[in-house]
Amino acid sequence: MDYGFTIAAYAVAGALFILSLGGLSGQESAKRAVWYGIAGMALAVSATIAGPGQGLAALSIVLIAAGGAVGYQLATKVQMTQMPELVAIMHSLVGLAAVFVGFNADIELARVAATMAAADLPFPALDYGQKVPAAVAGEFGSFASLLAKKTAVEVGILRVELVLGIWIGAVTFTGSVIAYGKLAGKVDSAAKKLPGGHMLNIAAAAGSVLLTMVYLSGGGTFTLVLLTLLGLFIGYHLIMGIGGADMPVVVSMLNSYSGWAAAAIGFSLGNDLLIVVGALVGSSGAILSYIMCKAMNRSFISVILGGFGGPAGEQMAVEGKQVAIEADSVATALNEADSIIIIPGYGMAVAQAQQTVAELTRKLRAKGKDVRFAIHPVAGRLPGHMNVLLAEAKVPYDIVLEMDEINEDFPETDVAIVIGSNDIVNPAAQDDPNSPIAGMPVLECWKAKQVFVSKRGQGTGYSGIENPLFFKDNTRMFYGDAKASFDTLLPMI
Repeated sequence: MDYGFTIAAYAVAGALFILSLGGLSGQESAKRAVWYGIAGMALAVSATIAGPGQGLAALSIVLIAAGGAVGYQLATKVQMTQMPELVAIMHSLVGLAAVFVGFNADIELARVAATMAAADLPFPALDYGQKVPAAVAGEFGSFASLLAKKTAVEVGILRVELVLGIWIGAVTFTGSVIAYGKLAGKVDSAAKKLPGGHMLNIAAAAGSVLLTMVYLSGGGTFTLVLLTLLGLFIGYHLIMGIGGADMPVVVSMLNSYSGWAAAAIGFSLGNDLLIVVGALVGSSGAILSYIMCKAMNRSFISVILGGFGGPAGEQMAVEGKQVAIEADSVATALNEADSIIIIPGYGMAVAQAQQTVAELTRKLRAKGKDVRFAIHPVAGRLPGHMNVLLAEAKVPYDIVLEMDEINEDFPETDVAIVIGSNDIVNPAAQDDPNSPIAGMPVLECWKAKQVFVSKRGQGTGYSGIENPLFFKDNTRMFYGDAKASFDTLLPMI
């Protein structure tokens, strides 16, 4: 097996990954796109194991089988509502892998240098691709043998690559762990910073740059250890400083970080496909983060710096009271309505009510009513969360509309039904400049003639932000578990 086969296999795998990423942009093509990704990954792994000079093929196969078994268990047992935290914790593993690979590269560099010096051979090499005596090369594995042939410039570039991989990986690791904790409810979702706030982040970033310079000047492995600790702190402090209302953006942002960490691993290992895949994931995650920030009217730079998610001042007091309504009254309003817009949120996912909501939609449409779904770009806790749930329930794609496509239709809508959403339908985003979500584009459902909000209770929910919508004169609160509430409602339609 020669390098030509490996390169060709990597080229095909890269093309499959690009097709997969492109297909995921549409609901109709998403299933096919997933299979492209599976085929590309299978080809990439096989080519890497079978390629020349890789070594430890048997151990690699065992580890892949073990990882596949764990992945299968997660895929079959994790609920859709737990997908955001699962994605976050998976990102942390990519970051941790980048840290380990970076340290391994540094350790191997030191070992090769010591071995070459003992054999009175130059390292870094004086000439590109220098010949290493067989007796010396026999002490090296495949990666070390590549290092032994590097020139001073190539070794310098490798040191820069491993430093970036370690630092980005460390930031990704702790940031993803904290994101997982917030999404899973194990860490307080409120935005919190240590005393000193942004100055601590600036000091840690400056320290990271200084340690990088020291390492590149021959500072040794201990310098990398200190750099890793600073990266771990930055990841922790950045994500702790982001409030629960903005966690969908955080998941996308960490996805980008993990991609760049993977690309750094690829550079360190000299693996072209890993560089390509890491760049695809990193750039697509960054683009998605930008799109979501635009949808929330946030500054992309402030997201990266962890500087948003908290109130700017005292928020406006909410006046009035929440008025409850029973299923029979909701059914009467739906039976009399001609146009209905349903706004799903994380509460629908938690209650696993998507099938019941889909059945309600089918019954209403069978009566000739215009029923559509309004999807906010950051609905749920993961980009596309609601689209996946509705597709799972076989809701027709053509009645699932994005915010920009449907927001102007609310004034002509008879009934708007909000299922477990809070921030994406919160008028405070427009009315209260001190709200944590001030300026964020929202679904203006309060402009409909009647609004029914399916909600478990009167709490403020995950983000901790009170919603004036719940107190408006045309809003009625349909309290209870979403699935149970709509199961009660169905026979009345």
